[in-house]
Amino acid sequence: MTRAVVPADLDALVAAVGAALDGCGPPVATAPLRPGRELPAGTALVLGTSGSTGASREVALGAEALRASGAATHARLGGPGHWILTLPPTHVAGVQVVARAHAAGLGLTADRSAEQFTPESFAALVARSPAGVRRYVSLVPTQLHRLVAASGAGDAAGRRALDALRELDAVLVGGAAAPPALLRRAREEDVRVVVTYGMTETCGGCVYDGVPLDGVRVRLARGTTGEGPATVEIAGPVLASGYAGDPDATARAFRTQADGTRWFRTSDVATLVDGVLSVQGRADDVIVTGGVNVAPAAVEGAVAELDPIGEVCVVGVPDPEWGRAVVAVVTLADPGCREGTDAEGLTARVRAHVADRLGRAAAPRRVLVVADLPRRGPGKVDRAAVARVAVEHQD
Repeated sequence: MTRAVVPADLDALVAAVGAALDGCGPPVATAPLRPGRELPAGTALVLGTSGSTGASREVALGAEALRASGAATHARLGGPGHWILTLPPTHVAGVQVVARAHAAGLGLTADRSAEQFTPESFAALVARSPAGVRRYVSLVPTQLHRLVAASGAGDAAGRRALDALRELDAVLVGGAAAPPALLRRAREEDVRVVVTYGMTETCGGCVYDGVPLDGVRVRLARGTTGEGPATVEIAGPVLASGYAGDPDATARAFRTQADGTRWFRTSDVATLVDGVLSVQGRADDVIVTGGVNVAPAAVEGAVAELDPIGEVCVVGVPDPEWGRAVVAVVTLADPGCREGTDAEGLTARVRAHVADRLGRAAAPRRVLVVADLPRRGPGKVDRAAVARVAVEHQD
């Protein structure tokens, strides 16, 4: 049985990932594997999913898939570059920065401190990276929000962070849905934002700004019953080998057609117009309220357009009249304003704005202001935890 190594620190991880990609080292796992896990031939990396449905699995990524992902990324971005690591290398977005840096051969700048991500630490990290080469970074929306918000505060640290963002040839943003208002603000500040879509099973981002990377195909398909919303399916050389030690789960998620094309079935609802994919959220996130289907992502985008909203998570909670009621759980762009916020006035503004944008059914029945949204991974909001908070604060 092939055993995976679990590197002790970042330097060991960088070396081990490079060796695995070059075929001269064993597979790398970012956490100890469960006993008896058989790894498919050619596995270079094993990553745990973040378990959005409560079923965490160990995803086996082959060296060929990782190399294909890196090559397609660099082709889309304009060529190989120096990568800056700001994300935990225990998740796919972070470890892919390590893998892409190895493939590019132009080095990696990483924050090896245990300090929290701040505008100051980000600016210092970019300042340490080499000039004269293309430079790339991957961020989650929360990080981009902190940097853009700091620049708007007008202090010196915020200005340095914004200047650092502008220096980079591409700022990849993924891991969770980014509010349209945040992306618009960043682009207005001349930040070269690239919105990525993907998951662990696709070696991370495989669709950039709605367009699949070279070699990647996307389609919308319904399940075998033909019922329910159409969800995204992905094919291409970036697909994982499967779930380590779980052939049944692998068979359910990965299907091979008669023509030999292997497809991965996601749980994401989207539109696909003229080859551009627009993801609306997970199929199991849809809220049925009063017999109307409401997509949380659309409501979140509308709510985020308002001042003084920071981050937004929209969930459905049990309601005797509506079946499920739409609730917006939000943070404020300026946390210091939380105590003085007029909750009723904010709810009225949010309801009116969302109703105008999306219709009355989508307008949140309640708006709950919290200090922070619960997380289940880098940048990913834990919707189940948010729903529990919303239920606990029901009137």
